[in-house]
This record gives sequence, structure tokens and C-alpha cells, in this order.
Amino acid sequence: MLVHQYAYFALSSNQVSAAEITARLLIDPDEVVIQGSRHVEPVRPASHRWKIVCRKPGLTVEEQITGIVDRLFDYAPMIGDVAAELDRIDGVPGAAMMQVVRVFEHPAAKAEDLSHPVDVPAKPLEQPSLLGWHLNARTLTFLQLTHAELDVDEYGY
Repeated sequence: MLVHQYAYFALSSNQVSAAEITARLLIDPDEVVIQGSRHVEPVRPASHRWKIVCRKPGLTVEEQITGIVDRLFDYAPMIGDVAAELDRIDGVPGAAMMQVVRVFEHPAAKAEDLSHPVDVPAKPLEQPSLLGWHLNARTLTFLQLTHAELDVDEYGY
């Protein structure tokens, strides 16, 4: 089984742009999303987003998240203040988010083959095991200080 995954920490707002979030934090994001940059009706993306991202292949989820937390931990109280402000401005909680996206794929899978049993190779694939993960106490402290939610999306093909 092949696993493709990445993680990011984001601050999102319907009212405050990613550029304004950058100005408040004085931390340059890795990526930004501009509300309505793809579609005006309905508005997509639905919100502005400031993101610190780890897309390095071959790392476990905990290694990806730890890399993000290591970059931002010293700023966590300030990020939490900005997240609380964004929640107040937008009138809803959830401005801060640690997002994990994982895609599980059988290397030989094809749409027409999915009705038959899939043979799992006896020899391990050239990828370390990326299954299973946990959050350490430092990461949990970071999530608490930043008022962040954890969202994990997993897909299989």
C-alpha cells in the first residue's frame, strides 16, 4: 500500500485576508488561499487561509506535525490570540486548524480491478510504514495554546 500524506497548520477567516494575518503575526506563510479566488458563485474557496505546510514525502504524520509545531511553538500564544480574534470577527469558532490529509493507494489498483481481491506483496514496498500515528504532549500543548482543532481527512483508492 502506498501512502501519500501531508499536514498543515492554518488560520482561516471569512473577513480577514491571509496578508492581514501575516501582518499581525509577522510570520510568512508557506501558502495562502484567497477567498473566492476560484469561483465567485458560490464563493470557493469559502475563506481566506494562512498556512504553514509540510509536504515532505516519507515522513510519518507525527514527523510532519512535529516539524510544523517546531516552527511555530514559540509563537503559539500569539497565534492563539490571533485565532481568538478571528473567531470573534467571523462570529464562529474554528479559525485555527491542524489538518492532516492522507491518501491510501494500492500500487496496482485500477478501477476495473477493485471488484477482485487485491494481492498484498509479501516483500515490503520501498516505503517505510506510514500507518498509525500519535500526538505527543508538546503538540497537544501547541494545539491548546493556538485554540486549534485537529482535522484528519483520509481517502482510499
